[in-house]
Parts: sequence; structure tokens; C-alpha cells
Amino acid sequence: MRFPSLFRLSSSLSVARQPHLSRHALNLLRMASTQASAFGLKDPSLIKFQGFIDGKWVDAKNGEKISVTNPATLEELGTVPDMGLSETKEAIDAASRAFPAWSRTTAKHRHDILLKFYSLMKEHHDDLGRLITLENGKPLAEGKGENTYSASFLEWFAEEAVRTYGEHIPSPISNSRNVVIKQPIGVVSILTPWNFPSAMITRKMGAALAAGCTTVIKPPPETPFSALALAELATRAGVPDGVINVVPTLKNVVEVGKEMCENKMVKKVTFTGSTPVAKLLYGMAASTLKKVSIEAGGNAPFIVFDDANVDEAVEAAVICKFRGSGQTCICANRIYVQSSIYADFASRLAEKVAAFKIGNGLEEGITHGPLIHSRAAEKVARHIDDAVAKGAQILVGGKAIPNTSFFLPTVLSDVPIDAQINKEETFGPLASLCKFETEEEVVKLANDSDVGLAGYFFSRDVGRVWRVAERLEVGMVGANTGAISQAVIPFGGVKESGIGREGGHGIEEYMNTKLIVFGGLGMHG
Repeated sequence: MRFPSLFRLSSSLSVARQPHLSRHALNLLRMASTQASAFGLKDPSLIKFQGFIDGKWVDAKNGEKISVTNPATLEELGTVPDMGLSETKEAIDAASRAFPAWSRTTAKHRHDILLKFYSLMKEHHDDLGRLITLENGKPLAEGKGENTYSASFLEWFAEEAVRTYGEHIPSPISNSRNVVIKQPIGVVSILTPWNFPSAMITRKMGAALAAGCTTVIKPPPETPFSALALAELATRAGVPDGVINVVPTLKNVVEVGKEMCENKMVKKVTFTGSTPVAKLLYGMAASTLKKVSIEAGGNAPFIVFDDANVDEAVEAAVICKFRGSGQTCICANRIYVQSSIYADFASRLAEKVAAFKIGNGLEEGITHGPLIHSRAAEKVARHIDDAVAKGAQILVGGKAIPNTSFFLPTVLSDVPIDAQINKEETFGPLASLCKFETEEEVVKLANDSDVGLAGYFFSRDVGRVWRVAERLEVGMVGANTGAISQAVIPFGGVKESGIGREGGHGIEEYMNTKLIVFGGLGMHG
């Protein structure tokens, strides 16, 4: 913000010129203006302190609030309503009422609105990226990177909207025609995590809107402001009232989640989060046999064979393991290195990690931010303590910073196979190095998991590349790369990592396939 005093003056004047607003609305506008100045946002109206139902910004009926803090400073950013069952039902009702009209709009109309939405996200790129950093803690470059990634889903699904083709199936019955069409499934419940507060919403919402569905979104209580900013931009883009609804909740998360899964007006549930929660929601949705797509936990293997380019493998491990301070579902969690290059790889990786600069993501030069909260740091510490007790060595890091959510990026060597980190996703800045001897051995180790979201490996042997890529029991493979996320790919896992696919042709997850058989088509006259 170049001229904060001028900005505050213009903001207060704009508030004063709206005498038709209630005192409560005026207070909210003043709060948004003040917070936008404190946040460094150029557009104060992107910060919302209310939920969004049927095109209106509303509070929780019981007046309860959720305090949202900056994980880097532990300072309160602001509050949002802690909504409950009543508000959730209202949101679902609103989405149900809006569905008939929205579902009958042309694909081209939805395409145009989504592209306008995409353009607005690009126009407000700096503000949206900064908002992500403030509530999530990731460095500003990553926050802006997420906004670009998030917007790309709207662009992709805008184009998918006009390509929801049906088909004609030749009939074995005379004078008959089989026609298959695709139709929007209905109201969609969207439940998302805090690690990508914007992109996990647009990956689902973009597909739903493109298909002609309406939505109810439960954002994570740690990072609700990004979701609410998206609702604001959707309105500006021309998304009608009731098509997007946002219900923040914390204390009432169980009853809200249950309603979003069991309400008969909801026809589809989509969730990204942990496997235990996914199983609970899946069971609830089964009560009415809803369509479900789930992207749950991972435990990604990262394999480095002795014929790999070690420099490229180290660079990829840095990106794949430590992006978002290790708080991504496709982060490398178990790093297996063939014995002949193990020492070289370990020393090079440790050297890279030692050069990281952790701190407030808004500060210049910061490479890694805090974990989302102290509980996340405690889990990393438990995994380190367990591995060290079983014989692992700390090459770099290994400690939390007291009274903060920061944990020093860590590399462990000689981690035994039975260490907890090899059985459970850490979700933190901890690289665990294990030694292996043969291809057969490491593939068996990599597949020894109940989950299978992503897997990575490095090798310059073409035959091995195909063999290992096909044998890894995961939904996505990075062969000689640590970066696989794109809007255009089918994103999802196997085993207990989930059901269905997002991105790519994910619009199919939000549509019903209908067969129409036309009879009586014989020639006459």
C-alpha cells in the first residue's frame, strides 16, 4: 500500500456517503476498510466478515464468531460467523431454488460468466495472493502462485462447459434411436481444507458451475477469507443469487457436515481432507446414495534410482517435499534413495534445506512460512522423535521454534522402515530418507500403504520408467519430475486416498448420464 493514509481517508468517505445502510452494515464496511488497510489490500470490499447465503452477506443467528489468526504472527485477522444447522439448511434451500434456472442456462452463458470470474481473479491477483498468505502463512510468492492455479480451474472449466457432449448409440432395434445426454446433477456440497484455501474451492466449484449445478461451500475455519472473497468476485462476474453459498463453521462442524451430506436436496458431495474424515462423510452421504468425489490423505513415495540425475532429483525433492512447508496432500513423504548414491543425495538435500529462510511470508526473501497451527508442529516433532529413537539421524533442522507455529525444515537420514513417518502422512517440513538396494524392493516398500494419491521417481532407464510408473499403486505419478499439479489433469488417488477425479474431465463428476430411446422412427408416406 503506497498511500495508506489517503486510502483510509477515501475508504471512510465512501462509507460516510452511504446513509441508506444500517448501522450494522456501516460498521462492517468500516471494519473491512480498516482491515484492508492493515492487510495491505487495494480493494477493501474483498474482505468479508459474514457468510454468504442466497446472494446476501449474513451473520450467524446465534451471534457466534470464529476468530481467524495469521499463523506467522498469531495475531487476529478478523472474525467470521460460526454458522450452524439452521444457516446450512437455508443455504441448501437457496441452492435448490436457484438450481432450475441456473441449470437451464446455456453452456455458452456459463462459459462467459466463468471467464469473467477468471478475469476478476487475475485482476485482483495481488490482493488474493496476499490474502492467502495472511490466513494460511505460505510465502507471498506461493500465495500468488496459488491464486494463478486457482483461477486456472475457472478458465479450464469455462471451456469444458461447452464440451459436455452426449452421443448417439446405434440401436439393434428397427426404427429406434439411442441418444445419451449429460445433465447437471443438482445441488453440490463442497467441503475443503486450509492448505489451499482458494484452489481447492475453484477446482470443485468451477466444475460444478460449468456443469450447471449450484453449490454450498463449507470453507475451513482457519482460512475462510479466501472463500468469501471468491463469493464476492463471483457476484461481480454475474453468478446469480443462490448459485454459490458459503457457510463458515467451527463449533458446529459435525452437524453442518452431516446436513451437507444427508440433506435430500443435495445430490453430490465433494470433499478434500483427511482419510478418517472422508470415511465419516462417505458414510453419511451413503444414507441417500449421493454421488461422491473424495480426495483424501496421501503418503507419497519419492524414489531416486542410482541412474538418476542427482541434481535434478534434489531440486525436485525440495519442491515436492517442502512446498507449503510440507503441507500438501501430494508432498513426498517417504524418500527412498538407492544405496550407491544415498550419501551424495542426502548431503546435497541437507545443504539446500539449510539455506531455507523461514519467517512471515510477507517479508522479503522468506522461502518458507509457519505451519497452520501448533498442533501441526507437534505432529512433526512426534515423527522426528519416533524416527530418532529408532536410529535415524538429524542432518538439518529438527526443532520447533518455541511459542510459534514455525518448525525448522528438517532432513532425517537412516530412517528405519518401521518409523511412524513411513506409515503416516506428516504434513510438515520433514524429509525422511531411507536406503534401498533393488527396484523390486523399493516398489514393494512404496506400495506398502493403505493410501495411494501420488508417487514420484527418478531414473534415466526408459524401461524402468515404464515399469515403475505402471507398478506404483497411486493415482498420479511424477516420472523425473516433482511437480504434477495442473488444471488439465485428472487429479485423484486409489485405495484410501479417494474416489473420483477432479480437474481434467472432472466436470463428468457433476453430471448425470441420461439415455433417451426414440421409437416409432419408421419411414412413412
